[in-house]
Amino acid sequence: MGTVTHIRGLGYLKVQTRHIERWRELAIGALGFAEGSGPDPDGLYLRMDERRARLAVLPGDADRVLAVGWEVRDQYALAAVREAVEKSGVRVRELTGEDAEERDFEAGIAFSAPGGTPTEVFFGPVLDHGPLRLGLDQRFVTGPMGMGHVVIPTPRCEEVAAWYAEVLGFLPRGAMKVGPGARIRFMGVNRRHHSLAVCPAPHDGDPGLVHLMVEVDGLDAVGRALDNVTRAGFSISSTLGRHTNDKMISFYVRAPGGFDIEYGCEGMLVDERHYTAEEITADSYWGHDWSGAEPLPAFIPPKK
Repeated sequence: MGTVTHIRGLGYLKVQTRHIERWRELAIGALGFAEGSGPDPDGLYLRMDERRARLAVLPGDADRVLAVGWEVRDQYALAAVREAVEKSGVRVRELTGEDAEERDFEAGIAFSAPGGTPTEVFFGPVLDHGPLRLGLDQRFVTGPMGMGHVVIPTPRCEEVAAWYAEVLGFLPRGAMKVGPGARIRFMGVNRRHHSLAVCPAPHDGDPGLVHLMVEVDGLDAVGRALDNVTRAGFSISSTLGRHTNDKMISFYVRAPGGFDIEYGCEGMLVDERHYTAEEITADSYWGHDWSGAEPLPAFIPPKK
């Protein structure tokens, strides 16, 4: 039996890149994020709502995920998560006051989750009450749903998915078979169909992500974003389509550094009183043509 989850949603994602200006063109210029604020003068901090930054893109010598930040209600929930993670045999580091200040929250912990994902759990995000100037006349669907979802690649898919369920209390929200005995596992913590998916891959390590999904409040914003990324010369990994499991209408664009951003709308809300985990047999009802996609680094076997 899975534990009751203390995780409320995806709080933030922090990535490192060699292509910071191209990231700015994508996130602010094409996808309509607002410029946020943060401690690194050379960093790109992206606002979606009243949080100072949901997506932090920092300059560095390689493209990789620096932290997936999961949010809990308060200090008591944080203590419970810490205890569960330590009991599972994973070493936990308490983030210092300086760390927390840098990340814009009251307190948090950091650890490497099975599968290698650098993970932070926190409470008490600092808010920015200044006007939110988004570029596509859109609103991002966040609040009780969190920032969106992340899909992480790992060769140890079943083991990693079980850890998220048994230790962090993520709820199984169905699967999709992608090979003999291999399934993508979708997992949720709130009414968003999934906040996490664990995907079979030949390796973990850089870049550490298959995609990040963000949701907006209308199809016109999705269409405008698609026009913008095409015009700006970004690589479209997948055409517009509607998914079978979360009903999201979305497209996928390759972010600088080797993972995709899924940009969509109309995601379903799960009613946990009636929900049962299902196995989908097709990714989409229509669209989502991946034939033009460049290979994803997460699925390219590492050079021997």
